[in-house]
Amino acid sequence: MTFVVEVEVGDVVARTVIHQLLNRGAAATSKMLGGVSVCVLVVALVAAAAYLYSRWRHNYWAARGINSPPTLPFLGHILKVLKIEPGRFLFDYEVYSKYGGSNYCGLYEFHKPTLFVGNPELMKHIFVKDFDHFTDRRSFEIYSDRDKLVSEMLSLKNGKEWKVLRSIMTPIFSSGKIKSMFSLVTQVADTLVTYSLEQASKQPHVEMKDNFGRFTMDTIATCAFGINCNSFANKNAEFAKNADDFFTYGPWKIFKLILLMFIPKLFKIFNITFNGPELDFFKTVVDQTLSTRKTGNKRGDFLDLLLEERTFDNKENSTNKQALSDHSIVSQSILFLVAGYDTTASTLSFCSYELAKNPREQQRLRNELIDLMKENNGELTYQGIMEAKLLNACLNESLRMYPPLSTAERVCVKPYQLPGTNIHLKPGDLVQLPIWCVQHDPKYWPEPDTFRPDRFMPENKNQIHSYTHMPFGMGPRNCIAMRFALMEAKVALAKMVLAAEMSLANKDEELKLVTGGGVMRPKNGIKLILRPIN
Repeated sequence: MTFVVEVEVGDVVARTVIHQLLNRGAAATSKMLGGVSVCVLVVALVAAAAYLYSRWRHNYWAARGINSPPTLPFLGHILKVLKIEPGRFLFDYEVYSKYGGSNYCGLYEFHKPTLFVGNPELMKHIFVKDFDHFTDRRSFEIYSDRDKLVSEMLSLKNGKEWKVLRSIMTPIFSSGKIKSMFSLVTQVADTLVTYSLEQASKQPHVEMKDNFGRFTMDTIATCAFGINCNSFANKNAEFAKNADDFFTYGPWKIFKLILLMFIPKLFKIFNITFNGPELDFFKTVVDQTLSTRKTGNKRGDFLDLLLEERTFDNKENSTNKQALSDHSIVSQSILFLVAGYDTTASTLSFCSYELAKNPREQQRLRNELIDLMKENNGELTYQGIMEAKLLNACLNESLRMYPPLSTAERVCVKPYQLPGTNIHLKPGDLVQLPIWCVQHDPKYWPEPDTFRPDRFMPENKNQIHSYTHMPFGMGPRNCIAMRFALMEAKVALAKMVLAAEMSLANKDEELKLVTGGGVMRPKNGIKLILRPIN
């Protein structure tokens, strides 16, 4: 009996303890769940607020009665704008043809509104007529010493600094100065032809994008840096290797570009540099060459011309003196590489592809060049090259179909109303002008995807609508080295057409395009069969 009572009492106590523990557990659990619910609710409210804020920011253009393509929350259109393959030009064309971009419409880089203007008449105002409102390009906050070297380039200068530097450099690219470099370019072009024909004798086809890249590399090395790169003989030449590294745009470099555009202070906080050590190599090359030139060893190249134009202590304009310091000369020499290496190589690749695809046009060009040589004792002269009408037309048609840069940008620097509209721009607003789209609009160019050089023959010049062919940009901020680039491309193309009959290695292969660093290029190169012409 005692045992039973003790058991019952112990059972009651145990039950009481267990009940209390369960109650406390339930209370704690309820409290914890309540805390989780509050956290979830707070997170949901913050997310909803952020989403509504993003929607509000992406309503900027709609509130002004301006059309805009559908946006991604927070990102806007940035993923499509920075797309490398096949490139933003296809997105631009969708905007141009579906959302009013052939006149104007709005885009967003994250939450930053940008105005997309595809109307040639409006382009004329932005590029030229009202240039004083659009003197600048997109600017970047630079913190590292290495990146500051790039920021000194003419193309990245803005305001008064750009105006002074442009005025100093413009005479360097006059017809007379370019003519003085003709012999240097011709020598490299002869090496290009010899190298390509040697390859053709040993293999079924030749990768011409690679060969044209070596040509432009050696041309820039000799004309801008004053050195013999000789990348044809040495595929692993240090100069060529560093240039390839400089132009390689992997995921990390693209990510850094986004940070540089929108959160530049992270570069300072984490000590990040946008450009790699290959930039140090080019700086060393130019520094060494400058030291040699100051002793009087001249070559008549770009460095010599820069040194001739620089302002010394005995001149009054101290601003000019600062603009052409040794540091600035190094920057402009590297700019020559940045602006001229891949763009010219790709232009030559595309033009040779179209000529190989259109043998009739190729033979017409060859006949023109043969006639030119007969007039000049069997030589290709500077004057003959620059006056060759069909040669000029072939390159211009290729540049129409495959412009190196698909889009141009200008930044508004003072309040402006877009003519004929209610659009008011304020300082800092970005305007984007779709070059590729305008140059492929059938309204201006019938059968835009067909290679027709005759569009650019002198007798058809009056049929070209103004501001619909802008491969080098337009107005005071167009490509300063345009004349040199065209001369360089004409020499290489003329030499190749005279030396070999070009045909496609695979006629059924589709030409695929990519854009890296903003430059349009053939994704898989250009494979041609070369048959030597005696």
